[in-house]
Amino acid sequence: MKQFLCAAKRGFYRILLSAIFLQLGVAGSAYAGEQSQYLAPHAKRAPVIDGQSDEPLWQQAEWRAIDQTILGEKTSAADFSGRFKVVWTAKALYLLAEITDDVMSDSHADPLVHYWDDEALEIFVDEDASGGDHQYTHNAFAYHIALDNQVVDSGPDKKAHLYNDHVTSIWKRSGTTTTWEVEIKVFADSFIDGDKKAKPVKLVAGKELGFMMAYCDNDGGPARENFFGSEDIAPVNGDRNRGWIDASVFGRLILKK
Repeated sequence: MKQFLCAAKRGFYRILLSAIFLQLGVAGSAYAGEQSQYLAPHAKRAPVIDGQSDEPLWQQAEWRAIDQTILGEKTSAADFSGRFKVVWTAKALYLLAEITDDVMSDSHADPLVHYWDDEALEIFVDEDASGGDHQYTHNAFAYHIALDNQVVDSGPDKKAHLYNDHVTSIWKRSGTTTTWEVEIKVFADSFIDGDKKAKPVKLVAGKELGFMMAYCDNDGGPARENFFGSEDIAPVNGDRNRGWIDASVFGRLILKK
């Protein structure tokens, strides 16, 4: 009963805060409540995407943890731990992630088949921080970056598509630690699959985006054993794996000068 009352109270306050933000006209009101806020400093130039973290521009940004168990059991830090940081230019977001993982596995050769079950860095982006459903829309993107650096998400036709022109990545491994360096071009919800003329939005200081980081952890089997994320997602009917459906569970990424 106590847990139920606490959950009900959290829900009430979340609804109240959302109503207040709507009245005040605050952008991204869908993210009011318990979701995280990430600050991305501006970079004067884009980093070289080479899987290295030695460029001075990365020192501007703060590390944030990928420490929430969304699927599977909690693990030791030796089995998995992750963190990331973000900077931006007018052309793109740039992400640096460090993942400690004792085993990395890609069981499906076809990048469009069971891509969520293979080892993958997953980046969620909602260009206008509007929240809401994006399961089979481009209201937001859930970019799955596989070990071969191919990028997959589902489209409005309910089929998997490659978005290699949206995201460029390189990773390098030392011991059990993998460093990922990623460029993410940000597209609006008006994006149409197959449109060769589609252009990413120009990023500016003060812009807010919905954003979440995650990692699909496969230790050698046909399916992932764990799914970790940066957001503490409230379960719906016991299910915390809501990021691929509802952009309202994302955090908020704020682009700083």
